[in-house]
Amino acid sequence: MTRTTVIGGGIAGLASAALLAREGHTVRLLERGPRLGGRAGILERDGFRFDTGPSWYLMPGAFEHFFNLLGTTTDEQLDLRTLDPGYRVFAEPHGSAPARVIDVPNGREQVMRRFETIETNSADELERYLASAEHASQMAERYFLYNPFTKLRSLATADVLRMLPKLASLFGSNLERFVAKRFSDPALRQVLGYPAVFLGADPSRAPAMYHLMSAFDLGDGVKYPMGGFWGVVQRLEELAVRAGVQIVENSEVTRILTRHERGNLTVAGLRVRDRGGAERVEHANLVVSAADLHHTETQLLAPEAQSYPESWWRKAQSGPGAVILMLGVAGSLPELEHHSLFFTSDWRANFESIFGTAPGIPEPASLYVCRPSATDPSVAPAEHENLFVLIPVPADANLGAGGADGGGDPSIERAADAAIDQISRWAGIPDLRDRIVVRETLGPADFARDYHSWRGGVLGPAHTLRQSAFFRPQNRSKRVDNLYYAGGTTRPGIGVPMCLISAEIVLKLIRGDHSAGATRSRT
Repeated sequence: MTRTTVIGGGIAGLASAALLAREGHTVRLLERGPRLGGRAGILERDGFRFDTGPSWYLMPGAFEHFFNLLGTTTDEQLDLRTLDPGYRVFAEPHGSAPARVIDVPNGREQVMRRFETIETNSADELERYLASAEHASQMAERYFLYNPFTKLRSLATADVLRMLPKLASLFGSNLERFVAKRFSDPALRQVLGYPAVFLGADPSRAPAMYHLMSAFDLGDGVKYPMGGFWGVVQRLEELAVRAGVQIVENSEVTRILTRHERGNLTVAGLRVRDRGGAERVEHANLVVSAADLHHTETQLLAPEAQSYPESWWRKAQSGPGAVILMLGVAGSLPELEHHSLFFTSDWRANFESIFGTAPGIPEPASLYVCRPSATDPSVAPAEHENLFVLIPVPADANLGAGGADGGGDPSIERAADAAIDQISRWAGIPDLRDRIVVRETLGPADFARDYHSWRGGVLGPAHTLRQSAFFRPQNRSKRVDNLYYAGGTTRPGIGVPMCLISAEIVLKLIRGDHSAGATRSRT
């Protein structure tokens, strides 16, 4: 039996720990904070329960497969509700005119009909677009997402070779241009380009390959796990404990210890600090770090042990940061759907503000608003609504931290005030500000402090071409034997499904499994 330690109790850490314990490892999971979940956090106040991180349930197949690996199913673990419409889009109003509103319905045929009402002949074009997205998704799942990229032959298949010209085109073009060639309506272009934001990228910099994301929100539809993503964290914790994982909270790893063995560096253990400041050393044969990769590499490892030193990160591109605004609101808000997107007309200026050479908080910003109380009464008191607002900003911890009731740093609270006014006007809720009874904000400095997030970013390295697939930081250290990496800052990338897959890639690497596709479940 291998004594294995997992660093970090977020989604990827819990998933890695559960899979390895089921494999027969003796697993100890160390979480620096007083609770699990990592970026999939929770804030509770005055009867409101806010998810502070993920809120879109996409790629249901990845969840089902992961649960199967642990001997269970999605139906046994989660109470999923289908959202219809999947989400609502507000396009920026001009002058005194109201915002243009587009509801994106559930179901492929319904989405095609909705597109056709907006742009003539777009239904046929969307059908071809979604067929391409579904094929790209299937290829990604079969050959790229679960692939540890340890053997070239895993890609030397007839399918991949036959698809090479198409793959070269999809990776060689950007998503913005790919969409613009097929659709002319600005709002429809934004609906199809927005999935790049889920991947922490600007659509003009994200490979067109990522049009595959539309297979999930427009093809599969959007669901919601009752209890929110905090409920998902709780299910993962239960499965990990059931598999035999020992979870220790308030234990921060301050150094990954190594030793020389047969001329190579190998894992020796960990230096750990508890809540009171006392330090101890723990032995481990194998370590999986599910902490932020930049922190792991540049702070937890000695220079000789770093695969991705600071010089590597200076050349990398971060995904966005975020100002997160959580509001408890008296009364109902039928003007908003469970998911609502607020798109500015000058999208290019928005992305330039976030990713350009002179970054700053966009004004106005393209916002994402989640109203989970539309579906889940447990997240707010009776006759109140729960709003989660995400304002994309540059990944820059110097922008500041949030706080309660307007007590955050000035730049964070100004962005929150602007977002409230924008939602109020665009969605036609003139008394929104007066009805707010709870207000909490988070800023990039909070992400840097709470999660050691690189530059205070909310997601990790953006999915640009040079930071995707086998170009993305890999899941095994190049310098230290028996050291592995999981989570959104490594392969395959950003998002809860990707974190589950990263845990499986670690399992495959430890097994010596070089196959490209998903692991077959064992009963």
